[in-house]
Amino acid sequence: MRAVVQRVLSASVEVEGRIVSEIGPGLLVLVGIHESDTDSDADYICRKVLNMRLFPNGETGKAWDQSVVQRDYGVLLVSQFTLYGVLKGNKPDFHVAMPPQKAKLFYASLVEKFQKAYSSDAVKDGIFGAMMKVNLVNDGPVTMQLDSSPVQESFGPR
Repeated sequence: MRAVVQRVLSASVEVEGRIVSEIGPGLLVLVGIHESDTDSDADYICRKVLNMRLFPNGETGKAWDQSVVQRDYGVLLVSQFTLYGVLKGNKPDFHVAMPPQKAKLFYASLVEKFQKAYSSDAVKDGIFGAMMKVNLVNDGPVTMQLDSSPVQESFGPR
């Protein structure tokens, strides 16, 4: 599983002209699901995202000191199969991404995992498979990449 984590002042997901999810300060997490991902990959991503110290401590001013949970901020999860895209010539190929039918259930279980580990009110998500407009106001900007398996780092020739 691959995640791109962005520290944001705000983020929202719009589908067909309607905002379906939004958060204030927190983390926008773009999630790509590999065809071989298992629950242990989801556990790793959930644990890392919720515990990453990407926020300054408001009391001490110390940078990189607090997690999204410690700050009581929001998390917006957005499924993004294109994180596993490779170029075949000039055309993208997504053959290593989990097929949509299986990925939809896996993604739903990931969202539930985040909500149970943190808070169902603080964790929001987009609509799986929909054409989404993701709006964000970066904070920093701070962007981190996570991969649950080092083996997945090489998923195709350059």
